[in-house]
Amino acid sequence: MTRLRLVPYRDLKRVVEAAGFQWIRCEGSHNSFRNAHGQIVVVPDHGSHVIVRPLLRKILRDVGLSVEQYERLLREK
Repeated sequence: MTRLRLVPYRDLKRVVEAAGFQWIRCEGSHNSFRNAHGQIVVVPDHGSHVIVRPLLRKILRDVGLSVEQYERLLREK
């Protein structure tokens, strides 16, 4: 199993958008994204701090990405 690379919000935002989600709103430090099917994913924006591994895994699961797909999208963006 590949070790999950931790990234700050701005990099994860690019991955989520590449997976077909669009930004819809921000409440405090939490940004909401929605895909064409109406599924909503919330991603916290804590500046340059990385998103911790358990939360990153949950976000990837909600978006529907495997670790390999996540890594590929990070390299492309």
